[in-house]
Amino acid sequence: MIDATHVPEWLATLTTAAGRAPVPGYLKPPADGGRAAAVLMLFGESPQGPDVLLIQRSSRGSRHAGQPAFPGGGVDPQDASPAAAALREAREETGLDPAGVAVVGALPELYVAASDNRVTPVVGWWHTPSAVSAASPDEVESVERVPLAELCDPGNRLRTRTPSGYVGAAFRVRGLLVWGFTAGLLDRVLAAGRFERPWDASRVEDLPPDVLGLAGRR
Repeated sequence: MIDATHVPEWLATLTTAAGRAPVPGYLKPPADGGRAAAVLMLFGESPQGPDVLLIQRSSRGSRHAGQPAFPGGGVDPQDASPAAAALREAREETGLDPAGVAVVGALPELYVAASDNRVTPVVGWWHTPSAVSAASPDEVESVERVPLAELCDPGNRLRTRTPSGYVGAAFRVRGLLVWGFTAGLLDRVLAAGRFERPWDASRVEDLPPDVLGLAGRR
């Protein structure tokens, strides 16, 4: 357990609210099967205000190639918990020092059908930031601390449509098109934490061909 006084009130509120938000039907895990996985939703404080750590996966990867994402991956047998797995993966992918992170809590498990993963989002507070970079070039191309103000800027918000016709939340920030599972999770968490600002949900764009080409390699 961590001392809650060391976690900003806004993050404690966000974590509690997001944890209580209902899980959409398409993200509910099946009764059986699926690989246990975890992602680290790492929030910190920068000169631009609260921010969150995102990575862009390598275009050379076989899964989710080129996509912006949260650090994370499969839960290995030696991991004591999803939180331990999320911190380990973040260290391997970005060089993050886990000692500077306080685990605030875990959100309900979500199912990603495309990769057959049962993903536990782990919320962390970056109380002592460390230098981060693409520590594993075969897996990660870049690392970004994205201010929540930029994610919530109505001008940076849109929805994207896949060839199958599915339309989901998306963000354009720091030269990245954040879409898919990561964008959907950000959308739900920011809304639950009351960071969301009114935006034009009718702005729908087809996923660009270059993004589709990488996504098709999953």
